[in-house]
Amino acid sequence: MSKILIIEDEEAIADLEKDYLELSGFEVQVANDGTTGLKLALTDNFNLVILDLMLPGVDGFEICRRVRDEKNTPIIMVSAKKDDIDKIRGLGLGADDYMTKPFSPSELVARVKAHLARYERLIGSVVEENKIIEIRGLKIDTTARRVWINGEEKNFTTKEFDLLTFLASHPNHVYTKDELFREIWDMESIGDIATVTVHIKKIREKIEYDTSNPQYIETIWGVGYRFKM
Repeated sequence: MSKILIIEDEEAIADLEKDYLELSGFEVQVANDGTTGLKLALTDNFNLVILDLMLPGVDGFEICRRVRDEKNTPIIMVSAKKDDIDKIRGLGLGADDYMTKPFSPSELVARVKAHLARYERLIGSVVEENKIIEIRGLKIDTTARRVWINGEEKNFTTKEFDLLTFLASHPNHVYTKDELFREIWDMESIGDIATVTVHIKKIREKIEYDTSNPQYIETIWGVGYRFKM
């Protein structure tokens, strides 16, 4: 049974989310402040975290950053804030998804299931020997899920690694944002394709010498992206 952590200070919202998730077969634990939530997220083995932004003690941005430093656990951020800057910041810190309140509990459950299914397929795959992709100083170990650029190892979130590996595995192929969103996030009708743009930006910051003139991931204006050989 998958174990979900809800970090939410509004008890009525937390209880509603908990009820719907438990009805869907999940084990759920709730923390009503950021300090407790951060401690639980770092010390216990949860399969996914639902994280509110505005919390007493430690805010959601800091919790996301601290968890990402240590774990690849899927994180769904939720907030009443509708500003794009908050969404971009949250995704940039490593959140896998961002939902704006109010939202239906059934949509939350759908997103939880989609992210868990994707993550479980990734960690459950068995490969007999490491598959390495090496292109002009970029080295990707797809089995160990590690990335080096000119010999220096870089840390990637789960979705950043998946997106980079997918593009590098299909060089010179142009993909639209919609195609990449469906491939990496495994969802067609829910989510926001702006997520793709944010993740491409974060990947470039880690692997490109000059992000304004990328040598690996090229923007094809009006279409999407391709990985240059």
